[in-house]
Amino acid sequence: MKIGYFLSSEEYTPEELLEQARGAEQAGFEALWISDHYHPWLDAQGQSPFVWSMIGALSQVCSLPVTTAVTCPTVRIHPAVIAQAAATSAVLHGGRFVLGVGTGEALNEHIFGDAWPQADVRLELLEEAVEVLRELWKGGFVNHHGKHYTVEHARIYTLPDTPPPIYVSGFGPKAIDLAARIGDGYVSTMPDSDMVRRFRENGGGDKPCQGGFKAAYADSEDEGVRIAYERWPNAGVPGELSQVLPSPRHFEQASELVKPEMMKEAFVCGNSADAHLEMIDRYAKAGFDEVYVANTGPHYQGLFDLYQREVLPRLR
Repeated sequence: MKIGYFLSSEEYTPEELLEQARGAEQAGFEALWISDHYHPWLDAQGQSPFVWSMIGALSQVCSLPVTTAVTCPTVRIHPAVIAQAAATSAVLHGGRFVLGVGTGEALNEHIFGDAWPQADVRLELLEEAVEVLRELWKGGFVNHHGKHYTVEHARIYTLPDTPPPIYVSGFGPKAIDLAARIGDGYVSTMPDSDMVRRFRENGGGDKPCQGGFKAAYADSEDEGVRIAYERWPNAGVPGELSQVLPSPRHFEQASELVKPEMMKEAFVCGNSADAHLEMIDRYAKAGFDEVYVANTGPHYQGLFDLYQREVLPRLR
């Protein structure tokens, strides 16, 4: 299993994200995820740099492969623009770039005042957006007049030798089936074997499956829980709320229902290598090929040291 590090754009400054990328490579991580947000989930997280600027900068400070986890190429940014951004990113990273995509959240996509579509429409938008992306990456002029998108006389001139793979995120059955049908891989943040099995049995086959989880490194589990609850209580918000709530203040309101002890279910808290290995094993047993760990809080160097000293050697 490939072990990667997840750069949380919602929480860290651009400088800190670059520092983490360097640290992850030095510690022995094999790849990077990076989140794509317009807003953080909560004001306590406090950041949200533009992901495409960050991906360009990452190409200059480390050589690890990068996957967006995940970009929504449907509402806030037209897929023709995402196609250009992803193509340039693939060139800068020497082909070591994967475009992870999903149907998005109102938190980031509502900013122009457009109505937030229902789930089935969001899946339609995503499928057509992926069609536009792949057509533009062929290199010729594109005219596309679809149900949701129009592209006229558009051509991308800066292209990688091979188009970047598109991995598709999915949690519900319809989204997983779409990922299996149109994706070059699958993205999830749940160690759920049924989801992976559905992806593979409905067209995904042996395509790569990427999973990710969050950690709060600290000197003790209790301190990790405190940090996680302070920065990411929204991780305990249930159901579809994460897709439909439009602003950080709404997530703050919903997070009032979350109790500190619930962080132990959503995060690996503290400094136990065994706890990290147990979580990674859950993803391995669920059928994932790659797993990415994100840190929350100020102690990310401690997490890098833990992985370099204990976690990665025991895995290998």
